[in-house]
Amino acid sequence: MDERRFVRVSKYLSKHLRHQPERLGLSLEHGGWVAVDALLAACEANNFAITKAELEQVVAHNNKQRFGFDQTGQKIRAHQGHTVTVDLGLEPQQPPAMLYHGTAKHNLATILQTGLRPMQRQHVHLSLDRATALKVGARHGQAVLLIVKAEELFNAGQAFFCSDNGVWLTTAIDPAYLELASEAR
Repeated sequence: MDERRFVRVSKYLSKHLRHQPERLGLSLEHGGWVAVDALLAACEANNFAITKAELEQVVAHNNKQRFGFDQTGQKIRAHQGHTVTVDLGLEPQQPPAMLYHGTAKHNLATILQTGLRPMQRQHVHLSLDRATALKVGARHGQAVLLIVKAEELFNAGQAFFCSDNGVWLTTAIDPAYLELASEAR
């Protein structure tokens, strides 16, 4: 599959496994799972046929590892980023002391005043490393880096979850637990 097709398939899967499964006539099961055969049939019925080989290639080689198969290979899901309500079945975990969130510079004043919010998604997404967070933030303009005092927030009672692809998830983050990284000042 060429790069252009790869990106189109990945975006199509993101749209329907994270945001609009009902548009394809699908319902996400507990954990966000959907049967692979049902997904492929629904894609074909909606004039966007995807082969099993293409699906496997996108799951294996997506640079953000957005999707995964269950242990049987018969079900697929998006690891996080859902705007539809779904229980991913993740267990709360203690996060590292610090996590990172990249955002566009034009969002900074609001975030420092009101904190991080999931917006239309179910969770705020956090990264283990600065480079990943900055890359995410750069998608929407000049990136700035926020340090999240995750351990302090966890000790204050907030739950954290780690998705299968290593993205840390939590609910809204109060500005008291945020710090602008020195390279962003």
